[in-house]
Amino acid sequence: MHYDVFNGDADGIIALLQLRLSNKKSNNEPKKEPKQESNNVEKSTLITGVKRDISLLKQVDVSRATSVTVLDISLEKNIDALTDLLNNNVEVFYVDHHRAGNVPQSEKLTYLLDLDANTCTSLLVNEHLQGEFATWAVAAAFGDNMQASAIALANKLGLTDAEQSLLQELGIYINYNGYGSSLDDLHFHPADLYQQLLEYPNPFDLIYQPNSVFSQLKTAYLADMAKAKAAEIIFDDNHVKALQLADEPWARRVSGVFGNELANAAPDKAHVVLTLNSDKSYTISLRAPLNNKQGAGELCAQFPTGGGRAAAAGINALSEEMLGDFIERVSKYYT
Repeated sequence: MHYDVFNGDADGIIALLQLRLSNKKSNNEPKKEPKQESNNVEKSTLITGVKRDISLLKQVDVSRATSVTVLDISLEKNIDALTDLLNNNVEVFYVDHHRAGNVPQSEKLTYLLDLDANTCTSLLVNEHLQGEFATWAVAAAFGDNMQASAIALANKLGLTDAEQSLLQELGIYINYNGYGSSLDDLHFHPADLYQQLLEYPNPFDLIYQPNSVFSQLKTAYLADMAKAKAAEIIFDDNHVKALQLADEPWARRVSGVFGNELANAAPDKAHVVLTLNSDKSYTISLRAPLNNKQGAGELCAQFPTGGGRAAAAGINALSEEMLGDFIERVSKYYT
């Protein structure tokens, strides 16, 4: 049995989408994928979740798995499950741009890992597939707030400003759908959303289709973001701005995309979006300054349940007692 394990955000979904569209195009005869991409991948078991659920690899049934594709989840956070798979002779194809830690050396493991702050998993897959579905990769890069990289690829493809704007919307809406404390907070289960997107090799066909998932997510996104505009500012200096959202499903849905919007509006400042949890802890979304994309993952990893990448990171449950310390460390780091 083949498993596809992927982050439930735009980057993870579209990375898998590109691979599987390539399989469909070649009648399930892999032409660019490594041996781990088996011929029956379209019948694979999908494992995904909310964006912050990154310890996904442990859900693979080692006794049944013959091959696994892993996309856009930290190898460091999944090392035990990965080691278990490799020790049981399961072939693994791993693509990611988050903290990797020590990468196991095994003939069963093929990987594309790049921690550069200006790349993402879908861009790595795009290179791997030699640009076969590059317009989808543009949408993913926009969704992961890789603005410069998305525009560079879009310009290379000769896309107009209007087309780029539409792909940016699409990426943002898919990414927005992945945020929540549980699947109940989401508009679409990420696996279901992926299955719907798989019907559209050309993303513009989706965008222009009336009443599509694109238009449904756009309506929901605009409604939620309108509420976020009233977020309480709890800290603001020359280096970092922190805002707090309520313990509400809409707030959990916008926590990440709201942070991206703030970062784009003030690229020299770090931004923290706090969402209050039912246990009075905070879910944290941290965005490094766009003009200094480093340190976010390192800062969040200093706290329990924290992690991420250089430009964007988060903490699932930060205690109220630790909040002041966290903001102080962020401010000092970017001073």
